[in-house]
Amino acid sequence: MSQQRSIMNIRHMLQRVKIKNPAEQKRASENMQHKAKSAFWVMVEKEFSDHIRSWRFTILLAIITLACIGSIYSAIKAIQGGALNEGASFLFLSMFTLTDGTIPQFTQFVAFLGPLMGIVLGFDAVNAERNKGTLSRIISQPLYRDDFLKAKFTASLLLISVVMFALGFLVMALGLIFIGYPPTPEEFLRVLFFIITSIVYIGFWLNLSILCSVRFKQAATSALSTISIWIFFTVFFSVILSLISGVLSPDQSGSSTDMMRYYNQMNMITKFSPAELFSDITSILLMPNIRTLGLLTVEQVTLAIESPLAIGQSLLLVWPQITVLVALTFIGFALSFYLFMRQEIRSRS
Repeated sequence: MSQQRSIMNIRHMLQRVKIKNPAEQKRASENMQHKAKSAFWVMVEKEFSDHIRSWRFTILLAIITLACIGSIYSAIKAIQGGALNEGASFLFLSMFTLTDGTIPQFTQFVAFLGPLMGIVLGFDAVNAERNKGTLSRIISQPLYRDDFLKAKFTASLLLISVVMFALGFLVMALGLIFIGYPPTPEEFLRVLFFIITSIVYIGFWLNLSILCSVRFKQAATSALSTISIWIFFTVFFSVILSLISGVLSPDQSGSSTDMMRYYNQMNMITKFSPAELFSDITSILLMPNIRTLGLLTVEQVTLAIESPLAIGQSLLLVWPQITVLVALTFIGFALSFYLFMRQEIRSRS
């Protein structure tokens, strides 16, 4: 009894020493945080290298690059054919927006193929690890559970950023070679903001694919779900808009107030599509001569000075669309984070 009592006293004394020594506790917690941060960046590096070495990303990157080079060739042919008026401003931006009709323009390829890149990088981010049985081994390591999901997203978004900046600078380099016209500082900033917006837009689809990967156990199911949503907003949303337009359109004898109400309703409905939001942002950033996204009355058009918008005014004009895209991206990641943190992870699940 006396030995047990002395052992208990020694344990109580050790606990008091630990409690009375907050410096050691702080040092230990800092070491744990440093190890967790190191593990996070190790996971990001590993995921980044895995994506680069994967065949599906290599094939998709080759398709996107070839499509963008074709769009650049089409824009150059259009410029040489006199598609722009002589003395037109913002000649360098026309590399991104012009086409001779044979191949879609660069921005259309980005809007169409960019979401596929995000879907390819994220549709099996979680369920593939779960099906292989490696998820429980990773989570059992000394790292925070949420770092696993953040590392998946960070690595994929870094890769998307590298690809989009490479494609954007490729277009600018080919423009310098073929048309011999350097960009002005404002044109360079407009292209830079366009690339950043493209990264945010593709990041939305990346988050959506990661959300489906967390929600569904099979990679095929998550891929089909994300692709179905992408096809709906890319193809069928415009069909639905035309049907709604036929229902809501006023009579030909309607007043200007009815026409304005109809146009505002249709404009509000189009904002539910991420593709339409990205299209509005692209039009304003790369076409400075477009001064508004809404309908103008005769009073507003009268005595208006025809001049391109400054880059600050263009950003203010599309700021609501940019805010909605960023908000949708954060909402998608928040839902993925919430579902993943509530899931039970077993050795074979």
